[in-house]
Amino acid sequence: MLTEGLYGSADLLVGTEDTALALGSGDTEVLATPRVLALAEAATVAAAAGELDAADTTVGTEVSLSHLAASAVGARVRAEARLRRIDGRRLLFDVAVSASDGGGQLARGTVERVVVDRARFTAAARS
Repeated sequence: MLTEGLYGSADLLVGTEDTALALGSGDTEVLATPRVLALAEAATVAAAAGELDAADTTVGTEVSLSHLAASAVGARVRAEARLRRIDGRRLLFDVAVSASDGGGQLARGTVERVVVDRARFTAAARS
């Protein structure tokens, strides 16, 4: 059952494939903003895991993310998500991404997800 306050996390060891250079979002070999976002979304998925009906899933619909600091290849980072508000099928998560070695906060923001019927959603995407 979904309840406000649910928590999830996701971890990453930053590799060269996670850099702005590799993902085309810049020309430096530091953790790319698109990869930070993907990690934050993974934390929201983890927070909802096991709390939905078997036929349901969640899909991302809106993101607000501030990427505050760079992180080098080889760094360990963790994204954490907490479900702040449930509004019908809409879920609003607060997210934070930090360096696991105590290097501080790398990003923060919100991710909105919506609960959908997995089969109907997938069928609609194919048509």
